Amino acid sequence: MIKEVTDAQEAEARIGRLRLLEALLFASAEPLDEETLAGRLGPEVGPLLEELRAHYAPRGVNLVRTGGGWAFRTATDLAPELRREEEVSRKLSRAAIETLAIIAYHQPVTRGEIESIRGVATSKGTLDLLMEHGWIRPGKRRETPGRPLTWITTDHFLDHFGLESVRDLPSVDDLRAAGLLDSRPVLLGLGTAGDDGGLAVSGEDDGGES
Repeated sequence: MIKEVTDAQEAEARIGRLRLLEALLFASAEPLDEETLAGRLGPEVGPLLEELRAHYAPRGVNLVRTGGGWAFRTATDLAPELRREEEVSRKLSRAAIETLAIIAYHQPVTRGEIESIRGVATSKGTLDLLMEHGWIRPGKRRETPGRPLTWITTDHFLDHFGLESVRDLPSVDDLRAAGLLDSRPVLLGLGTAGDDGGLAVSGEDDGGES
């Protein structure tokens, strides 16, 4: 009898932790990492996350890992039904698109390396614009002469595409569908290395950072 009562109490406590986990994830505007969640739910938050993910797997919203955190997102098969047209007030320039692609596929990468791959100079405005969008951030400095700053993508970049890590980077079609690429073939061989291991990019800087 005592064991049955104990089991019932443990089951009730587990349901309570699952409900709290669900509420925390729903209430957060940003993905929550396991360390933050463990601070509220204890060190065994991992199994709770997997249980909640399995529970939501067949539903209209799914629990997904994105970058270093967890968040609820619309089920991918329903995304086309919910997509809405939005006017982009500040369209990414050709230079910004190419720079973002190079950083995504070659990170951590320095400004000099970006310029070497693109074949043209990269203005500070391009990097500033990508930082304003929240897609890139400064990384560690290289332990080379001058200790140049490197650039890497952010968790927000991964979250934008519904990615768990940079290993799941999207194809050109995915980028275009998300509105990051226009119909012009500005990138060739995205994600493929050339003879020097670099990203094959066509065209020159359009000179605009609008």
